Amino acid sequence: MNRSSKPLIDVCISPALYPQFSPQDSIVVVIDILRATSSICVAFANGASSLVPVATIEDSMAYKTKGFLIGAERQGAMLDGFDFGNSPFSYMDARIKNSNIALTTTNGTKALNIAKNAHTVVVGSFLNIDVLSQWLVKQNRNVICLCAGWKNSMNLEDTLFAGALVDALQNDFDFSDFRDSAIAAQQLYSLAKNDLYGYLDNSSHRKRLERLHIEDDIHYCLQLNKAPVVPVLRGHTLYAL
Repeated sequence: MNRSSKPLIDVCISPALYPQFSPQDSIVVVIDILRATSSICVAFANGASSLVPVATIEDSMAYKTKGFLIGAERQGAMLDGFDFGNSPFSYMDARIKNSNIALTTTNGTKALNIAKNAHTVVVGSFLNIDVLSQWLVKQNRNVICLCAGWKNSMNLEDTLFAGALVDALQNDFDFSDFRDSAIAAQQLYSLAKNDLYGYLDNSSHRKRLERLHIEDDIHYCLQLNKAPVVPVLRGHTLYAL
């Protein structure tokens, strides 16, 4: 695996940088804290059977004819004609239990599709951080934290979660030779961990969601272990382990 006895952990702060990584033998943790990966964890915690991340609004709508519940979000807002947007609270609906869902979002589902050729792809959020960390340790395999960012730009909340995951795994993983992004993410998290919401005060996506009057989503997505599931991508579909 590498010269040490431990697997390696890397952080990719933007999908635009993902081609620089070697995911074929790695577990890729896709991260879109505000809000796609948080909402996906909530959906499975509330009993969803499967979730298909799709690229376009039209792709998501097409699943409706197959009996799927469908979700879509663009620029942070829910779209007309869909069952759900991208709020974690939407996925606490009683309809979620035993349902199949198709979802498209601005950044998160795009990152899931980019990562699909990795050895394994899983979904990460603060809502599932402990169970995810424990599972990753058991796999004893290199990990790449893929931050969805915002339209290929780095964003703060995804990088903070990557840092939290690095922090949780530091005793069982080593940094790769390309360690600076992992170190930076961990150091950012060490500055923010006692008040994640406050640390994000001037961040772009917090401001974006506040303009849509959905601050409750931000607070919820920054909580720990509210949705203790590990969604894993099998083919083109997510299932809960």
